Order: sequence, then C-alpha cells, then structure tokens
Amino acid sequence: MSAATTRRARAVKRAPALSLSVQYASNAPDLPTRVQVRRWVRAALDADAVVTVRFVDAIEGRALNAEFRGKDYPTNVLTFVYDDDAPRAGDVVLCAPIVQREAQAQDKPLAAHYAHLVVHGMLHLQGFDHERAADAAVMEAREVAILDRIGVADPYLPCAPHDRR
Repeated sequence: MSAATTRRARAVKRAPALSLSVQYASNAPDLPTRVQVRRWVRAALDADAVVTVRFVDAIEGRALNAEFRGKDYPTNVLTFVYDDDAPRAGDVVLCAPIVQREAQAQDKPLAAHYAHLVVHGMLHLQGFDHERAADAAVMEAREVAILDRIGVADPYLPCAPHDRR
C-alpha cells in the first residue's frame, strides 16, 4: 500500500455503530417510520450508541416527566442517559400528542418537528444541554446544522420554510 493510500485510509472516518430500537406506545396518527427515525438518529450520532426511541401518549409522557423531572405535565421529548461511555446508551422518548400540537401551533410539518426533536434528544444523549445561554447557542447551532444536512428547515426561525426534502 502506498503512503498516499495509507493516509487516505486513515482519513476515512468509520461511521459510528448504532443499535437502535424504535417503540410505538402511542396510537397517534402520522408517527415517523423506523426508517425516518434511523436516518435522524444517524444524522446526529457522533459516537457508537445503543438507543431506544419511544413514541408515547400523554399519560406515559406525563408520568415520566413527573417521576424523573418533577413536572406534572407531558413534555415533547425526554432523554434518559444510561451510560456516558462508548457505546453511549439511552432512551429518547417523544410524546406524540404534544409533538403534534406543537407542530400545528408552529405551522411546521409534523415530520420536520419530529426530526428536530429526535436530533435534540440525541444531542442530549451525547452530552449537550441548554441550561446556560452559551450552551444553548452551541446546541441549537448543532441542531440547525444537522437538520440542514437532512433537508429540514431551521426550527428556530420564526417562520421557518417547510421541509426541503
């Protein structure tokens, strides 16, 4: 093997390994397909991971938010990190009725809003947060860049144009 070939081989970065489970614990209409979820998770993945993405109803969403965050209402997305080491392990839980209500209120395509929240949850799984303004700016910029790569408009624009793909 020539020196140039060796350098090129080293420069090619291996895609992170992903073990993904998608669970549907909601009868909400228009839930994302497993193929869509895998695409969104992969787009946000920087390191090997074992991930479960679970779609829940408002009852389960409320119970999880109350138990783990002390907030007695369902929220759009919750991330549970079980292992920070490689491979990262965790769950991303999306409350379908809340996601649907938000997409409608914000006049966004439902799939685009799901994509944003899956990416958002995956970034939390990988250590990003938005507790401080500086951290929020970093996380939001990362979300916008990832979503742009997969053809989803900037979710933070007041009147974001619809999906490009």
